[in-house]
Amino acid sequence: MPDPNGFLRYDRRLPARRPVSVRISDWREVYPPAGEELVREQATRCMDCGIPFCHDGCPLGNRIPDWNDLVRTGSWDAAVESLHATNNFPEFTGRLCPAPCEAACVLGIAGGQPVTIKQVEVEIADAAAARGLTPLPVPPPSGRSVAVVGSGPAGLAAAQQLARAGHAVTVYERDDAIGGLLRYGIPDFKLEKRHIDARLAQLAAEGVRFRTGVNVGVDVTAEQLRAEHDAVLLACGALQGRDTPETPGRALRGVHQAMAHLVAANRAVAAATIDQPDATTVTGEGRAARAVLPDGTPIDAAGKHVVIIGGGDTAADCLGVAHRQGAAGVHQLDLYPQPPSERDEARDPWPTWPWLLRSYPAHEEGGERVFAVAVQEFVDDGTGQVRAVRIAEVTVEKHDGRRVVTVVPGSERELPADLVLLAIGFEGTEQQPLLTQFGVTRNARGAIDARDDWQTDVDGVFVAGDMHRGASLIVWAIAEGRAVAAAIHDFLGAGGALPAPVGPAAQPLAAR
Repeated sequence: MPDPNGFLRYDRRLPARRPVSVRISDWREVYPPAGEELVREQATRCMDCGIPFCHDGCPLGNRIPDWNDLVRTGSWDAAVESLHATNNFPEFTGRLCPAPCEAACVLGIAGGQPVTIKQVEVEIADAAAARGLTPLPVPPPSGRSVAVVGSGPAGLAAAQQLARAGHAVTVYERDDAIGGLLRYGIPDFKLEKRHIDARLAQLAAEGVRFRTGVNVGVDVTAEQLRAEHDAVLLACGALQGRDTPETPGRALRGVHQAMAHLVAANRAVAAATIDQPDATTVTGEGRAARAVLPDGTPIDAAGKHVVIIGGGDTAADCLGVAHRQGAAGVHQLDLYPQPPSERDEARDPWPTWPWLLRSYPAHEEGGERVFAVAVQEFVDDGTGQVRAVRIAEVTVEKHDGRRVVTVVPGSERELPADLVLLAIGFEGTEQQPLLTQFGVTRNARGAIDARDDWQTDVDGVFVAGDMHRGASLIVWAIAEGRAVAAAIHDFLGAGGALPAPVGPAAQPLAAR
C-alpha cells in the first residue's frame, strides 16, 4: 500500500532546468533527467485516493496511483507495464501534456501542491526507452487492411493498436518524415526527435508500414485508398491557423503564422542534425539559409525585434525558438488580462482545469509579456516590410456568449517589429482535396463530425484526433486514436475488443 504520510514528508519538487545561458545556445531539452531518488520521493507523495480524481482529469484513464506506487517501491518494470497499458506514447505526453491530471489531484485542493504526475510519467517512459522499446509479438494476420491518413499522435496510436490486433496498417504522411506536429511543430527543446524515432522503430517492428511524401487527395486518390484498404482513418490534425486579415498591414512581409516559423525552425535543426549527427546548435549563415518558408522567404529571428501575438503553448514555443535563433528582443502579446497565480475557486472549482498564469521555461529565458492589448495595425516601413506593431490596451467582456473587445482611449503605442508571429489558435482542419474526394465536410468549427461509432457520414471512413475534436491536448489525441482503433476493429468484424477510453462526444472535466 502507499505511504500514507508521503505527502506530509515531501514537498512538490521538480528537477532543476538546465541553466538559461547554456540551454539557449542549443536545442536540447530544457529538463535533464531526474535522479531516481527525486522521482521515487515525488511518487511517494501520491496518496492512492479512494476516489482518484486524477483519472477524471486524464482522458486516457492512466492508472496513476498504480504506477506511482510501483515507482515508490522501485518496481520499474511493472511501472512501465502499467503505464503502457493505457498510453501508447508516455514519452510524448510526459513532455508535452499540460497535465490536467495534476489540476485534478486531491493534493491540489485549497491551493495545495499536487503530485508531479507528469514528471513521474516521463521518467517511467524514459526508463522503458533506456531498456529498449521491445515490440510486442505480432499476432496472426487478420486479412484486413487499414489506411491511416496522418501521422500525429492520434494516427500513430490508432495504427499501433490496430497492428497489435493483427490488421495490416499503412500510415500515409504528406511530409517527408513521420510524426506530424510532433516532428515539425514541437521544438526540440521540448521534444528531441530521437524519442519519435525510437517509437517509430517499435511500430515498424510490429508491422506498421509508413509511406511519407504522399499527399492523399493529390498523389493518391480517395478512391484508390478505399479500393486498397477495408477501412480508412482520417487523422490529419487541425492545422488551419487563425488569422487577422482585417488588421491593417496584415499583408506586409515579415508577418507570418506561428506554425510557419516553427516548421522552418524544426527543419533547420533537423538538417543540422543530419549534417552533423552530434550537433547541438544551429548558428550563423547556415541556420539562416535553411530557416525559410517554402517560397524561399527567410523567417529566421536572428537579430530581429520579434512580436508574438498569442498567449498559449504555440506562442511560448515561438518564444523559445526566437531566443535560440538570437532575436534582438521579443514581446509576447495577450488579448486577456494577466491571469491570477492561484486557482479562483469561485470561477474554476477543483478539480476542473483552472485559469492561471502559466509561465513556460521560454519565459525564463527572456522577452516581455504584455497583457490586455490588441494589435491595431502592422506598420509599414515604406517598402512593404513590417517595422512595428501599433497596439492599444483593451478590455474583454462576454455578452450573450460573444466576446466584446473595447479599446481603451489614448492607450495606443508602437512596438518595434521586424518579425511578427500569429499564434492565436487554429480554425480546424485545412480545406484540402481529400475531404472532397472522401465526401466529408467540415462543420462550423472546421472539424469533421463523427457518429457514435467514430465513422464520418461515409461508411468505412473514420475520423479522430484534432481533425475531429479541433486543436486540443496530446492526451486527447492519443485517447481518440485508441478509441477509434477499437471502433475500426469492431467494424472489421474481428474477434475480441480493444480498449476505448473515450467516445466521440466526450469532453474534458469542466465546472458544472
